[in-house]
Amino acid sequence: MGLKNILYKVEGGIAEIVLNRPEKMNSLDEELIHDLGDMLRDFSVNEEVKVVVISGAAGNFCSGLYLDYLQKISEYDILQNKDDSRKFKNMLLNVYNCSKPVIAKVQGYCLAGGCGIASACDIIIADESAKFGYTEVKIGFIPAIVMLFLLKRVTESHAKDLLLTARMINADEAYRMGFINHFVHSTELDEKVNEVCRMLMKNSGTSLKLTKEMFTNISGMDFDKALEYACDLNAVTRMTPDCKNGVAKFLSKA
Repeated sequence: MGLKNILYKVEGGIAEIVLNRPEKMNSLDEELIHDLGDMLRDFSVNEEVKVVVISGAAGNFCSGLYLDYLQKISEYDILQNKDDSRKFKNMLLNVYNCSKPVIAKVQGYCLAGGCGIASACDIIIADESAKFGYTEVKIGFIPAIVMLFLLKRVTESHAKDLLLTARMINADEAYRMGFINHFVHSTELDEKVNEVCRMLMKNSGTSLKLTKEMFTNISGMDFDKALEYACDLNAVTRMTPDCKNGVAKFLSKA
């Protein structure tokens, strides 16, 4: 892949993606949004990839939209803005819907659209340098798309606090409100990410994929329909080679 502001490697089943615009705190522009979305879509079907880790270069995760990009979209008409919004939405959906578990490894600033990327990941691991914030309302913008992903991680009360005040919070507070999954010292960040990757990679890839699909699909169903869908998926899963082999191994040890 010819990528300008993303570094990546696939090694031992782990795809590591690094947002790489360090001089601009890894801020987002059209190209980076497009490339990140495409990369997650590709890794979703890449059989070599079992887990995806997203991080940022030089001590920051992502500071949101690049200033030049903000200037550009401020001059868009309504149709251009709708098209641009959909591109950002599609990128976040590619992160959220990736068939492989996606981990956000966060240091430094994780703001606005960058916070949206983290919130679309399955697991967020951060160190004590991390600063999270949805700063859109400070400049007359609204956190419309990222709000929907935030509400999948925290209560409405916490979401209103973050989105309406536009304040930044540290990793400790983010952990206490349930926004992030793990809060560690910077010296332990790499090992914690590796530990979670190892745990995920021990599990059935098929089961992880189907479990992620359930999270996506049941949110729009009423309770009875969700239960019926769960029964159907339960039955399908029992027929997969992963399940048959897993049950056989378990029974052989009993």
